[in-house]
Amino acid sequence: MQLSALGTRICILGPSNSGKSTLAVAIGRKLGIDVIHLDQLHHIPQSDWRPRPAEEFRALHDEAIHGSQWVMEGNYTSCMPQRLQRATGVILLDVSTPTSFFRYMRRTLVQGNRVGALEGGRESIKWDMIHYITVVTPRNRRRYRDMYRQISLPKVYLSSRQAIHGCYQAWGLER
Repeated sequence: MQLSALGTRICILGPSNSGKSTLAVAIGRKLGIDVIHLDQLHHIPQSDWRPRPAEEFRALHDEAIHGSQWVMEGNYTSCMPQRLQRATGVILLDVSTPTSFFRYMRRTLVQGNRVGALEGGRESIKWDMIHYITVVTPRNRRRYRDMYRQISLPKVYLSSRQAIHGCYQAWGLER
């Protein structure tokens, strides 16, 4: 599928540390549209990843989806219905749990600052995040695949690092 078929309000879904933020920035740059990182809306800046109150996050999310053009990356299933109503296309990254874990470790130990990071947030290994990636994420991957199958919007399914790399090449995206 061509990138243009996804329209100008694109949702990127997938497990933590699958490459959603990097892909969103590459697509936003290519199309000249805003990129919205849901983690940045969900967490309080300068807080080391402390969540906002749910009502505040929902208000920020709902304001963001009313924009005319965006690439939005992140899951937050509590807000998924209204996001998908506004979306014109969906991309699901469905990389393996070991891949997500490797990316998390590389990001925190080697890279430091990353695309989509929280302003003032520290990248460090957190046991809660390791648990999330290794225990919670496998269940979520199944749920996202089921949700993806039910979506009637134009959509792209990328099930591996190789598939994601191929997508970058096919769409002429730069990291």
